[in-house]
Amino acid sequence: MSDQNPPWEGGCRCGQVRLKITAKPLLTMACHCTGCQKMSSSAYSLSAAIPAEGFEVTYGEPAIGGLHGASRHYFCSHCMTWMFTRPEGMDWFVNLRPTMLDDPRWFAPFIETWTREKLAFAETGAVHSYEALPEMDAYEGLVKEYMACS
Repeated sequence: MSDQNPPWEGGCRCGQVRLKITAKPLLTMACHCTGCQKMSSSAYSLSAAIPAEGFEVTYGEPAIGGLHGASRHYFCSHCMTWMFTRPEGMDWFVNLRPTMLDDPRWFAPFIETWTREKLAFAETGAVHSYEALPEMDAYEGLVKEYMACS
């Protein structure tokens, strides 16, 4: 991550939903799972885990999309841009799609997950790779390592 610091603003492609980020990410990621491939129409999805208190929808009303399951995926109801996810049982952070930011050039994934499902050509440059998800007890160390280098 560069030395650019929040606040950051961003929004969906059409501008009908706008966001403000006032806290640095806890961790940045790329996910290669087939679900993310389908939802992003790409080889993987990108996300930045933003502390919930540092995330705000400032304009518009995002709609729940995706599988409509316990993890809530939020989209712009007009342009259908996948903007962020609120993972089930983890209300203390929001997984922001960093390309929603007006200037996402600072972003780089620190970890990549679900590499056993990745497309053969897909490379992210992430520091750590996992065939599925890291064990829950690994996240504390990953966050500390990420924060130390950001």
